[in-house]
Amino acid sequence: MKEYTSEFLRNIALVGHQSAGKTSLVEALLYNTGAINRLGRVEEGNTVSDWDDDEQERGLSLSTSLIPIEFNDYKINILDTPGYTDFQGEVKNAIRVADSVVVVVDAVSGVEVGTELAWEYAQAYQQPIIVTINKMDRENANFENTLNNLKERFPDYKFIPVMLPIGQQSAFKGVVNLLTMKAYYEAGADRSDLPAEMEEWAETAHLELVEAAAEADDQLIEKYFEEGTLTREEIRDGMRKAARNHNLNTVPVFVTSGTQNIGTVPLLEALIAYASPPSVRRVGLVDANAEDGIRYLMPPQTDDGTLAAYVFKTTNDRYVGTLNYFRIFSGKIEADSRYYNATTQVEERFGSLIVMRGKEQLGVSVLHAGDIGVIAKLSDTKTGDTLCSKSEPVEILRPSFPDPLYQVAVTPRTQADSTKMGTVLTNLGQADPTLRWRQDGDTKQTIVEGMGEAHVNLAISRAERLGVNLDTHMPKVPYKETVTKTAETTYRHKKQSGGAGQFAEVSLRVIPNPGEGYVYETNIFGGSISQSFWPSIDKGVHSVLGEGVIAGFPVVDVKVVVFDGKEHPVDSKDIAFQIAGREGFKEAFMAAGPVLQEPIMDVRITVPDSMMGDIMGDLNTRRGRVQGMDTEAGKSVVSAQVPLAEMLRYGNDLRSMTGGRGIYTMSFNRYEQVPSHIAPEVINAHKVAEA
Repeated sequence: MKEYTSEFLRNIALVGHQSAGKTSLVEALLYNTGAINRLGRVEEGNTVSDWDDDEQERGLSLSTSLIPIEFNDYKINILDTPGYTDFQGEVKNAIRVADSVVVVVDAVSGVEVGTELAWEYAQAYQQPIIVTINKMDRENANFENTLNNLKERFPDYKFIPVMLPIGQQSAFKGVVNLLTMKAYYEAGADRSDLPAEMEEWAETAHLELVEAAAEADDQLIEKYFEEGTLTREEIRDGMRKAARNHNLNTVPVFVTSGTQNIGTVPLLEALIAYASPPSVRRVGLVDANAEDGIRYLMPPQTDDGTLAAYVFKTTNDRYVGTLNYFRIFSGKIEADSRYYNATTQVEERFGSLIVMRGKEQLGVSVLHAGDIGVIAKLSDTKTGDTLCSKSEPVEILRPSFPDPLYQVAVTPRTQADSTKMGTVLTNLGQADPTLRWRQDGDTKQTIVEGMGEAHVNLAISRAERLGVNLDTHMPKVPYKETVTKTAETTYRHKKQSGGAGQFAEVSLRVIPNPGEGYVYETNIFGGSISQSFWPSIDKGVHSVLGEGVIAGFPVVDVKVVVFDGKEHPVDSKDIAFQIAGREGFKEAFMAAGPVLQEPIMDVRITVPDSMMGDIMGDLNTRRGRVQGMDTEAGKSVVSAQVPLAEMLRYGNDLRSMTGGRGIYTMSFNRYEQVPSHIAPEVINAHKVAEA
């Protein structure tokens, strides 16, 4: 691959809802530039973007693919992102390192939840947005309906068609360029005269294009008011300024069919003309001494600037090992050099630099400011790290990611799997910030957490490809046990087996201690129990706290007071008082009104207004308590508190109820007593499992 300097680079995040046609569109772009000699198909598992085994098996994109496209002496780094909402972390990181966002919208389905999420992330990172209405060849495709849908859903934006479709559905055969007022048939490399039946529509849309271009520049708007027209060059320059300035909220709109390769060359030309160059990017850096802990590397970004490269993706190749994908925001990186990881504070040796095209590896000697590349076999570098110069360390601000919403318990199938499980899960979690694993001390389970069922299943599949076979189970709810009233008991432990015996008698009281945890006190007078045995009683009680009394869950918020007892001058010993303390505590606990406590979660659900009734009814069946309702960006937002036991598979149910248009977040609030009609079910389930 040629060497490209900053001014000849474009970085594009290709985003949109699942099945909007992003991967097929990338295939067409590659085909038109000669990078491939035939169009692959998602259904056949032979596209450049979906090269991973899991993607080919499932027939959908599961991670971001880097696809560099060389066109007209420019390199366009396309980041083809997954549309499935479980993989929003991939989308967010891709938008973070791009300079413009191309939103692909299905001409039949219009704006969907994946569209909205991607739009939200583009807004958060102040990225310019371009839209292409794709799949115009499909049955029921309608350009005007989709355009109106975009305007209704995002009313703060001005959607300016740059292309109009020539025909639609099975009759879709090309596009009209509203700048040149020419027709481009099929891929669009050659121009023709405007179809007569489209002249009126094209003239109206052309006027809208001219007005949008004029509004982007003070001189152009003055000339337009004075003369009523602009030259073609002025329109092009004005639209370029409008498209690259996120503050203007001007969105150029194109129209394509990726599978039929229609309208794709004009889109390629637009990516060079309308997408922002990397040199204009402002870069946020972590700085403890700055206001809000952030300072910025201001544009222009050049090879001579401070080196700052952000690692946005990490994969494990079965042959090459670890591959780190990075975006150079400032400075340049050369092969066979040393660079500093400011996040881990480790110097890394770089061997060969790689440019990836799907799974194809292309070697390069240097990457300039703004470029995206890959380096293999770094020992201490992972997703989210910053690579820089050791003499001038900087750390790029990481994106914030939502907390996981879906979890499974996993168990290794063999001892060999158990040995490797922790390392493999840690590596997968380091590569994906939205994937986590932990040992739950309350339930004694290994938990893998992600954004949804597909996300977690993919992690389990990847673990298997890395040599760790895991069985999955429904995770247990981390209930806790406590008491509601005071009770006391006297327990005598006596054992005589022919040799030295065991004797201990302990009188103790169990008292509720809400919010204060476990407290142990002695209130013994007259030396009925020697002081040396007091810790033994505490140790016996402690042995119960972790394993519970009524249902196998940890005991919390109890106070134990030992107030009397007896000992034997020969047979009393440490183990005897441990046993007496343990069994006495169990007896008193059972007499002190034992109850289960369950975690209560703060849940925030965002759905279209029309689905609000279904959501509210479903929350009632889950013992949810609505805390408030609001409206944001044309959608309804419900805030509620719901027991975790009712939310373990809520993501699947919400997707089913809303057709994928509902999203939610969840965070822990507090523990609360389990209702009396539900607690016996939990206790009985524990007894069955123990039997």
